This record gives sequence, C-alpha cells and structure tokens, in this order.
Amino acid sequence: MRVHLCAVGRIRSSPERELIDDYLKRFDRSGRALSLGPVREHEVEDKRGGGMEAEAALLARACPTGALRVVMDERGAQMSSPEFARKLAQWRDQGAQDLAFFIGGADGLAPDLRGQADAAVSFGAMVWPHALVRVMLAEQLYRAATILAGGPYHRA
Repeated sequence: MRVHLCAVGRIRSSPERELIDDYLKRFDRSGRALSLGPVREHEVEDKRGGGMEAEAALLARACPTGALRVVMDERGAQMSSPEFARKLAQWRDQGAQDLAFFIGGADGLAPDLRGQADAAVSFGAMVWPHALVRVMLAEQLYRAATILAGGPYHRA
C-alpha cells in the first residue's frame, strides 16, 4: 500500500525536514516487507490566497485517484501507537492500494475536504503546526511498521 503525505506548505532545509526524511526513510525500509510504502510527499501552496477551499482543491488534486483519504484533524480519532499500527494493517488488508494523509495549512482543512475523508486522525485536542504534524506522522508511520514487524522500537 503506497502512502501519500498531502500537505499544505513546503518544508525546506530545516531540522523538521531532516526528521521527516529520516523517519520516512526508516518507514520505507521497514514497511517494504509488510507491503507498506513507499511514502511520497505532495506539498501544495496556494499562491493566490484563496484560503482553505483553494488549499483543499490543491490537496485533492495531489491525491491519487481511488486513494483512501485520512485527514489529520484535532477532531479526529485519537489512537495509541499500536491502534494506529492495526488501523494501517486493516486498510492494507482491505485492499487499499493508496493511502493519503491530508495535513492542512495555518487555517486547517476545509470542511468539505474533511467531510469527504474516509477517516480522521488526531494527535490530541491541541492544534499543532503543520511541520510538526508531518514530523509526528512520519514517526508514527515508522513506529507502526516496527510494531507490525515485531521490532524493538516501540516499548510501551
């Protein structure tokens, strides 16, 4: 199952970029044997200032046709890392070829995009900067792969 991170904003050379790249590289290596990955990032920017709706249109275009759509949203389901791992495995086992995670910009995700999602996941009730959400999602993808593989990374 290919994984797509569809996100508003570009993360250039920075500590966050280094962390994202590191965790996604680890996920690609550990997930391969589990039929998870590779991960592809799709960064979009609304240069015309159209707001959430314009960003939603760009995100929708970046998403592969037929992908299972998951929005990262503070109103979404909060899961433990093992629950998230089981959910990834469930989506894979149900035959999803592509899984797309949507990360909004400063104003979040447009209500229409949230409403069209197959699932919503939250990293808690707090609102996080989009760059940190990407870091945390990349780490949780890697953690999920190690949990499913029975690796020692997750110790809880």
